[in-house]
Amino acid sequence: MSIIQQGLGGLEYFPCHYGQSAQLFRGPTRALEGEYMVFLGGDETYGRFVARPYPCMVEEDSGLPAVNLAIPNAGPDAWLADPDLLKVINGARAVVLRLPGARNMSNRYYAVHPRRNDRFLQATGLMRGLFPEVDFTAFHYTGHLLSSLRELDGARFATLRAELQAAWLLRMQLLLGRIAPPVMLFWFARHAPGVPGEEGTQADELSGDPAFVTQEMVARLSETAEGLACAVPSADLLALGSRGMFFTEAQAEAAARMLPVAAHELAAEMLVGPLTAMLSEKRPRHLR
Repeated sequence: MSIIQQGLGGLEYFPCHYGQSAQLFRGPTRALEGEYMVFLGGDETYGRFVARPYPCMVEEDSGLPAVNLAIPNAGPDAWLADPDLLKVINGARAVVLRLPGARNMSNRYYAVHPRRNDRFLQATGLMRGLFPEVDFTAFHYTGHLLSSLRELDGARFATLRAELQAAWLLRMQLLLGRIAPPVMLFWFARHAPGVPGEEGTQADELSGDPAFVTQEMVARLSETAEGLACAVPSADLLALGSRGMFFTEAQAEAAARMLPVAAHELAAEMLVGPLTAMLSEKRPRHLR
């Protein structure tokens, strides 16, 4: 475990902007002239507490600059709602999209912040009709909202879950339709698609990432992408925990929830081969 003393700050992420987007990304900044690849995802792709996350390793192995457009807690709305980001994405040779969960996005039941997708904004009339006894002003984050509703009534929560899963598939298909370069979908999680989380507990579908995403959803989305790569760390790798990460004492709990540093090495290993093959084919895609 690597802890930097509180007060000195944690890992330096060199935050930067790309294009005209107001969103901050992990740096150092990569030039957008010439050829580059783009990485999309959430916390793991951003590399919270990790000095060299897997986009950096893939860049070193492939020789192609990696533009890390990961946004912590992002859902597909984070990129769809930002036309300036889509311009950067569409200038790439290839895109690696680490599959996000299905809870941090606007849907028929609730709206989220357009850039900080884990921020709950408001419930719709449909949600208030499904849970009329709930005061939704008490919630500020999607995680708290969903865990509370599931605890309140599992049957009604199943209706909400089904909506999130349907909305996720449609939104992800829309995102892929807006991306011109070839897209490699990337499953990077503690468990394989379709396999329950640790101990198979009910809590895992919320705390696990990508939340609510099933094997069938991944298979259907894969039909509109150029490929799918998977990196699932072994029990031995997961047991390494936050060893090798950089964080303050106040960040220790958050760091423990991240995938280990060695898992990023596995991710890079699983991506380099398929990416190299995809780039060699140079198949253009068509925007929808």
